[in-house]
Amino acid sequence: MSKITTLDEFILHNENLHEDSSGKLSALLRDIGVAAKIVNREVNKAGLVNILGIAGSENSTGDMVQKLDIFANEKMIALLSNSGECAAIVSEENEKIIHLPKVKEKTPGYLVAMDPLDGSSNIDVNVSVGTIFGIYKVQDINEPIDEKSFLQKGVEVVAAGYVLYGTSTMLVYTTGNGVNGFTLDPSIGEFCLSHENIRIPDRGNYYSVNQGYYLKFDVEMRRYIDYCSDLNLRLRYIGSMVSDVHRMLFQGGIFLYPNTRKYPQGKLRLLYECVPMSFVVEQAGGHAINTRLERIMEVTPRSIHQRSTIVIGSPAMVNEMKDFIRKYTLHEI
Repeated sequence: MSKITTLDEFILHNENLHEDSSGKLSALLRDIGVAAKIVNREVNKAGLVNILGIAGSENSTGDMVQKLDIFANEKMIALLSNSGECAAIVSEENEKIIHLPKVKEKTPGYLVAMDPLDGSSNIDVNVSVGTIFGIYKVQDINEPIDEKSFLQKGVEVVAAGYVLYGTSTMLVYTTGNGVNGFTLDPSIGEFCLSHENIRIPDRGNYYSVNQGYYLKFDVEMRRYIDYCSDLNLRLRYIGSMVSDVHRMLFQGGIFLYPNTRKYPQGKLRLLYECVPMSFVVEQAGGHAINTRLERIMEVTPRSIHQRSTIVIGSPAMVNEMKDFIRKYTLHEI
């Protein structure tokens, strides 16, 4: 019988591999793991209690807020406050940054950017949703934390990952040394290592895009979608970035969220959606760019809720998309 490795054991083991490790990042990752269990419990029983549906307000980016969004946001903030290692949070659900109280005499050294419940429009129809997180270092612990503290390039991220609440619940994360996946075993209440050193296939049979916006896409995007159709690639689009990218990570393919007339800069948020997912995919051997051919991880954010286009997935397919952009784009790159 193979040994079961829990998330906590894995984090501590990897911490011990680094002589200069302080354990602070490990504590933060464990906080996220506990928060994910609590959110998972509520997601699974959402149909039995009064937390489904619209909460009657909009979040900082104009999306309608679901009741479970609010719950997930509150629980993530509460759990990230536990270890005292997180100084502040940027969340999709809050217009401004959230400063966390100090724990005892600790000096927090990290910042967390998160989408507490990605794909929340799927909640009421029992389709997979997820949580996305990215962890950054506080650049100067002697300076007050403000919005500018979060405006770091993706290459500065020290850890990132996502939780998928689906038929099984998985937590996938990286600290820059490969990608590992953990599946929640409800019988023991622990995330257990189930997918070690995940590697994305060079190409796949899937493409994921909201093809209902086809006529609102730029010409290079329409030509690439036509190309995918000509190759008989299978269109799969769930409407949750976590779910769609998770499939690409394991089965190969490409996920596209380009600009439209309504969202000329793209719709997804750079800091807490595009960067964390790009870090995971790149660490698994994939590529992630925007439609201006910029590597997502090298874009400097101008604001905490900045939007971005994204093309992410199998390296060979992202490279093909680059060729279409170079050939057909009508704007300057």
